[in-house]
Amino acid sequence: MQENNGVDRKQIILFMIFSLVMMGGMFFFQNRDAEKQAAIEAQKPATTQSDNLTTKPAAFSNLNDSVKTTAIQEIQLKNNELTLHISTLGGQISKVQLNEYQAYNPLTDENDLPLMLLDKNNSSYGFAFKDKTGKTFNTKDLVFNANQNGNTITLEHRGNGAIIQFIYTLTDKYTVDFNVKTQGLSNIVADNKAEFQWNYQAKSLEKGRSQEQTHTEFGYAFDNFSSYDYDGRTTMEEPDETLNWLAIKNQFFTAIIEPQTGFKNSSGFQDTVEEGEYLKKFNFSGNVDMAGSELNQNFKWYFLPLDLKLLKEYDKNFDEILPLGWSFIGTMNRWFFMPMYNIIASWGLTAGWAIFLMTIIVKLILSPIMFKQHKLSAMMRVIRPEIDEVNEKYKDADPMKRQQEMMSVYRKAGVNQMAGCLPALLQIPIFYALFRFFPNFIDLRGESFWFAKDLTAYDDVIKLPFHIPFLEDHLSIFAIACTAVILIYTMLTAGNMQQPTAPGMPNMKVLMYIFPITFLFFLNTASSGLSWYYFVSNAINILIILVIKYWILDEKKIHAQIQANKAQPKKEGKFQKRMREMMEKAQEQQRQQQGQIQKRQDKNKKK
Repeated sequence: MQENNGVDRKQIILFMIFSLVMMGGMFFFQNRDAEKQAAIEAQKPATTQSDNLTTKPAAFSNLNDSVKTTAIQEIQLKNNELTLHISTLGGQISKVQLNEYQAYNPLTDENDLPLMLLDKNNSSYGFAFKDKTGKTFNTKDLVFNANQNGNTITLEHRGNGAIIQFIYTLTDKYTVDFNVKTQGLSNIVADNKAEFQWNYQAKSLEKGRSQEQTHTEFGYAFDNFSSYDYDGRTTMEEPDETLNWLAIKNQFFTAIIEPQTGFKNSSGFQDTVEEGEYLKKFNFSGNVDMAGSELNQNFKWYFLPLDLKLLKEYDKNFDEILPLGWSFIGTMNRWFFMPMYNIIASWGLTAGWAIFLMTIIVKLILSPIMFKQHKLSAMMRVIRPEIDEVNEKYKDADPMKRQQEMMSVYRKAGVNQMAGCLPALLQIPIFYALFRFFPNFIDLRGESFWFAKDLTAYDDVIKLPFHIPFLEDHLSIFAIACTAVILIYTMLTAGNMQQPTAPGMPNMKVLMYIFPITFLFFLNTASSGLSWYYFVSNAINILIILVIKYWILDEKKIHAQIQANKAQPKKEGKFQKRMREMMEKAQEQQRQQQGQIQKRQDKNKKK
């Protein structure tokens, strides 16, 4: 056996000669290919830096190819109201700051942060096209070259003989003109439409996450700006309508995109974010028309505070974005509460005292009705012994008969029970209007009063070391105070309430005492302005009850009036007559049913 002592000297020499030959050949052919390629390139027309396309003739360059050749930049546009940053990546508006407003800072519990509606890549939009190979490309993946002239920026991307231009012009106030122009795109795209896609994460800008999240939603107009709809839940589908504009709103601010010819076959989705910097995630897609497979259309962006007067100036139905309530509720806010507050505030009062005076004015307007209600309560106290006597006398009788006798007592005494329902019915639309008014009225945003730093959010002076469902991690002083006065008011009025005598009926007094407690859970996370209003309102109610009871209404005179009414019974009203006839008919039907049951029982006994 031959011993292996390593590599032979001849093998080493042959390996070195072979390597030199291979390296020389590679160098020779590489130079020939380079000379040939240089000759070909010399015959081609000159290209710009943005001609960074893939080798496929029908497709635009991808993002990686673009970034290799062009650096991504952000260009600033600014006026008194807005500061914009426009990125050459996608040709998009990447940052929007509203210069006259500030955002809530949870670290300082103040509105002292720059109010950035768009920031940190929370918004991405672009136009998606389908090329002739069936693939889709989107302008938000392209890198553009930029040229700025004053408050106008022209962004341009070239590829495969096609040119896409985005031209942004920051006009006065809150409007940005966004013009899209293409040339040669018809040689690449396969159809005559482009799909506008917008992905947006709504930032938290206010104190009170749950309230702000509730007011963050889609909004859109159609029917030539005359109709408006919104969606605060999950999906929005508008396959048949042409949208004149689309808005994504927060509690006090909104971003709106308006296409020249509208969005068609629109759809969107929103998903709630449970915690962190963002409130909800939105995505939207809608088709825009192309002429001759070219996209030449004007758009407008609006970045607006939700100020009613400002929104009306645009005459595009933007004021509907402000959620003041439907129909009569919204009308009450627009034409009564807002103007009244503005007039009072113009006297130089702070927001809290303006709300105080507003409450008194509302109470004065409702005072005639409130007086009738309290007079009715006094009359009910006077005839209480007679009502108790009827209940005792007919406690074992048919409930329908007992109810008829009680109505007879009311009628003879001249007491109209329905009159007490009117103030309560009037309070419902007023309550709902104010429920919409306080958290959506931008003039109250950031306005402090006593321990409340912002009347559109809750006060949280009392912080809890733990989280309670519905109450969260704090107790609102205004909410506690409002609950206390509602409880006192209930104690003063519950004595007049008739207790149910039928078995199984709930005790209304107990329910009335439970209501103020549940009110605490509702108000604790609501706007402190609403709690302050209802604290003042119910405190005035208590004062009215005491004044009427001890200085205005004399129960002896009321008793004498009731006795006089009994001596001269009042004519039965239409409603009372209808109720009596209905009860008599029901009582007759009940007697017939009982008679039939008795006959069947007797017949069975005979068998």
